[in-house]
Amino acid sequence: MRINDQIVAREVRLIDHNGQNQGIVPLRVAIDRANQVNLDLMEVGGQGAGIPVCKILDYGKFKYAEAKKKSEAKKNQKITETKEIKLRPGIDKHDYEIKARAIKQFLDEGDKVKITIRFRGREMAHAEIGVQLMDKIREDFKAIAKIDGSSQLDGKQMNMLLTSAGAAKAEALKAEAAKQPA
Repeated sequence: MRINDQIVAREVRLIDHNGQNQGIVPLRVAIDRANQVNLDLMEVGGQGAGIPVCKILDYGKFKYAEAKKKSEAKKNQKITETKEIKLRPGIDKHDYEIKARAIKQFLDEGDKVKITIRFRGREMAHAEIGVQLMDKIREDFKAIAKIDGSSQLDGKQMNMLLTSAGAAKAEALKAEAAKQPA
């Protein structure tokens, strides 16, 4: 963005500080009009298509508003994290329920969850127990999660990735609810 003396065109299409189109005027006249009201002349568009469009405005306020918009957009964005839940093939019912509660909480927050089942020693000979556990997890969370990749045995561990099925929908609903006054 070019302002005041940085503008190189001989003529500009001028929009005054009230938003009124003043037509095509010489650059020197436009800069003088901006100086009369103690504001700046800023090139806002049309740089490549003949006569550029310039507006009279307070450049400091404009930069401040742009910075506020950027910080607000940055504050509102959600960064998706990948959380990991580690299990063993011989997990008890109560321990499984606690892990399942944690998985549900992570999915509700919109995070991805990596499920890892670790095998030790003789447990490797009974990989079908791990497959049954992964099937149970898949069945328990099929309503609220999308399975990204099937469970595969990789060395001494089995992995599966779950993604929240309604994460994008839930975030959109939260944003909509926040905008409406109570």
